Amino acid sequence: MHVIKLNETDFDRLPDSAVVGRILSGEKALFELLLRRHNQKLYRVIRTYLRDTQDIEDTMQEAYLKAFNKLHQFRGDSGFATWLVRIGINEALQRIKKNKVKSIQEFNADSDTLEHLQLPDLRGMNPEKIAIGKEMKSLIESAIDTLPEKYRVIYVLKEVQGMETSELCECLGISENNAKVRIHRAKILMKESLLQLSSDIQIFEFGNAKCDSITNQVMRKIMEI
Repeated sequence: MHVIKLNETDFDRLPDSAVVGRILSGEKALFELLLRRHNQKLYRVIRTYLRDTQDIEDTMQEAYLKAFNKLHQFRGDSGFATWLVRIGINEALQRIKKNKVKSIQEFNADSDTLEHLQLPDLRGMNPEKIAIGKEMKSLIESAIDTLPEKYRVIYVLKEVQGMETSELCECLGISENNAKVRIHRAKILMKESLLQLSSDIQIFEFGNAKCDSITNQVMRKIMEI
């Protein structure tokens, strides 16, 4: 079998379906391309079901291994990402069952959160704005974690990952109307959760650093009088 060598640019342009075809033809090393392309998406969907870092990583591995072993079953009727997400969801549910988790809402206060939510570019921002950006990221992640499972997963896939509604229906096995209802409900719950979380924060708080700064300035001027 003649194997055509590709440079890095060529690999970037190679669609998933073509990569799958070459893997099935014997170029197993190309499976790494699929991992790198879809790690973020798979992490996000599995993270909506599981909290423990090790559980998430183990489940991702299991999903990828299952996808590789069943690659010959991929027919291309839907995108590879959609097919992979379905496998990831099934593996996450199996992990929950295996661990006998009583409630998906129960998790440790120090468990990992979504690590790669899209945030504004922080380069060039002053430390105060960076701190605000990080605080907003934390609030959003906490709000997502409070959503019931069926709303959490669809919110992450739609609003964070940017999946089309038709893809959501394939991944979750629900109708288009059901998907739209869940998305709408998830957005409402997110707003309610964010309002509740923000009510516990002192907005425009005159923090210690600001307090010290203005106090020192005023006192210095007073002493000069």
